[in-house]
Amino acid sequence: MLLVDGVHTYYGESHVLHGVSLRVGEAEAVALLGRNGAGKTTLIRSIAGFTPPRAGVVRFRSREIHRLPPYRIARLGLGLVPQGRRIFAPLTVSENLSIGARAAGRGPRGAEGGARGAWTRERVWELFPRLRERAGQSGGTLSGGEQQMLAVGRALMTNAQLILLDEPSEGLAPLIVREIGRALVRLKSEGLSILLVEQNVPLALRVADRVYVMNKGQIVYHGSPAELDANEEIKRRFLGVS
Repeated sequence: MLLVDGVHTYYGESHVLHGVSLRVGEAEAVALLGRNGAGKTTLIRSIAGFTPPRAGVVRFRSREIHRLPPYRIARLGLGLVPQGRRIFAPLTVSENLSIGARAAGRGPRGAEGGARGAWTRERVWELFPRLRERAGQSGGTLSGGEQQMLAVGRALMTNAQLILLDEPSEGLAPLIVREIGRALVRLKSEGLSILLVEQNVPLALRVADRVYVMNKGQIVYHGSPAELDANEEIKRRFLGVS
C-alpha cells in the first residue's frame, strides 16, 4: 500500500530525516512512535507532499508520489488527519464533513470505497454518534475531543484507502483517547490502511499490527506491539516509558 524508502527531508539547510524507510500493507495499521522532535510529523509531511524529500522514494499503491503536489496525492486515495485537527471553525459539523466528501474509489478489498462501501455522513455519525448530536453546531464551539472526531470523520469522507493520523490523542482526556482508539480498531477491522503517528504508547500498541520507533530523524526500532511492549530498553531510551 505505502512504501517509504530511504527518505531524506530538509527544512532549508536543516537535515531532518536521515534515510527513513517503512511500509504499510493492505488493511494494516502501523504506528510510528517517538518523542517530540524525532521527525514524525516531518515524515507525514513528506508522504503527503507538503515537504517533499530531497532523496529517497515514496510509493503509494506502487506509484511514486514524492514528486507530486499534495492535491494529486490526496486524489490518489491518501487521507490526512493533521496534527492540531485544523477543522474549519466557522463551519458546522455537517459542512466540515461535506467539504471533505469525495466519490469512492476502488477500496482495499475490491469494493467501492473499501470494505463496507462509501463513507457518508451517516456512516460518520455511526462511528462518532456525538457528532450527529452537534451536526448544526459550528466546529469552533466543539470540545477538543469532538474536533478530533470531526477531523477523523472529514478524512474518512474523502474515501481514502490509507489514512495518515498525526498525534490524534494529543491534548485529549483519557476517555476520549479510548474512544478514538476504539474507532481506529474498528476502521482497521473494516479494511482501512492506517499510519498512526503517536506519543501515546498504550494507544499505539492497542491499534497497530506493527510498530516503528523514530529518534533524531531515523528509524531505531521495528517490531510487533508485543515485542515493543516487552523491550524495556527501547521504551526507556526512545519513548520515555519506564
